[in-house]
Amino acid sequence: MSKVWFITGANRGIGAEIVKAALATGDYVVAAGRNPETIADTFGNNPHLTALKLDVTNEAEVQHAVAQAVARHGRLDVVVNNAGYVLLGALETTSDAEVRRQFDTNVFGVLNVLRTVLPHLRQQRAGHIINISSMQGVIGAPASSSYSGSKFAVEGLTESLHQEVAPLGIKVTLVEPGTFRTELLSDKSLHKAQDTLPDYEPTVGQTLGYVAQLTGHQPGDPTRLAAAIVQLTHEAEPPLRLLAGSDAVQYVTAALRQRLAEAERWHDLSVSTDFPPAS
Repeated sequence: MSKVWFITGANRGIGAEIVKAALATGDYVVAAGRNPETIADTFGNNPHLTALKLDVTNEAEVQHAVAQAVARHGRLDVVVNNAGYVLLGALETTSDAEVRRQFDTNVFGVLNVLRTVLPHLRQQRAGHIINISSMQGVIGAPASSSYSGSKFAVEGLTESLHQEVAPLGIKVTLVEPGTFRTELLSDKSLHKAQDTLPDYEPTVGQTLGYVAQLTGHQPGDPTRLAAAIVQLTHEAEPPLRLLAGSDAVQYVTAALRQRLAEAERWHDLSVSTDFPPAS
């Protein structure tokens, strides 16, 4: 039976590739984004596609879009939280307004969608939630405190959600991409903190320079990522986490090994904080 997808951030990049991949399997797709006209122009007149206007930071718009999707198809099978953007800059020089906008989209936008779709999935006792995180939801880097912080938040809330809804028949997966050849890091999409300080040039500046050189040369293929995400929806037991891309596998596994080694090194001090065992 064809699945019904609800995909946010579907205008371009990975979101648009997921729309394309899902349609190619014969599934029905509700593609939501700030500019639904762009979605319609990209995919043409496809009876399996519904393009809806959606700003995930607007809870009323989220509720309206989900209601339209359910009214049209009667159910939701796959919900992809893809909407988001990258903010780069030193933590010290990033303004409160800049950080709040980052979290409003990357975290509270996800929460708005989840709270709205969960009653339908819970009633169905079925469905698959796919939250697009990042390798920087597992490891931090200079200049990415706001972005990494938002993706770390998505990781935590998703892991908890997984434990809450698994008994209800709802599957949950975090996809943790490395760098993929989309517009995410281009001047069209990338946000940078307005203020800078020379003291951060060796760290934050180096990251910004690396990102500028990387743009257009990222190793990840968004078309293949979309195909992998579609494959996940056909797995009887999909993973809670899927690293995507060779760079994500390399950097995250190295960081996890380092984290484990640090925990083992400081084990005695860590456990010394307990009350002494009763005699």
